[in-house]
Amino acid sequence: MGGAQLSVTDLRQAARHPVDFPVLAEHRRLGDIHLRITNISANGFMVDGEVVVGRGERVIIRLPDIGRIEAHVIWVADDRAGFQFERILRPDAFVAMVNHMQPRAKPRPRLRR
Repeated sequence: MGGAQLSVTDLRQAARHPVDFPVLAEHRRLGDIHLRITNISANGFMVDGEVVVGRGERVIIRLPDIGRIEAHVIWVADDRAGFQFERILRPDAFVAMVNHMQPRAKPRPRLRR
């Protein structure tokens, strides 16, 4: 059994956005598994923590403003794994999703003269 046959090219050089976002992933064999996304791009994401899936496996996750999307494991190293989405995310949906996933910066108080 070979790895996943992806319809989009491997674009790991795409700009990544740091996040700390837990998701519940659906896996065909393992059922529901908990993942913590630590960075994301329009092409895929990286998780950190206990990795129970292997290269070429597929999961379905639900993301804000995107909904359900399938992702394939591209690499696994120690307690991290990289996933590639089944399709590239639309730029407007991607920006909205990142805005939901990244913590809001606290506004700085105005300095008085």
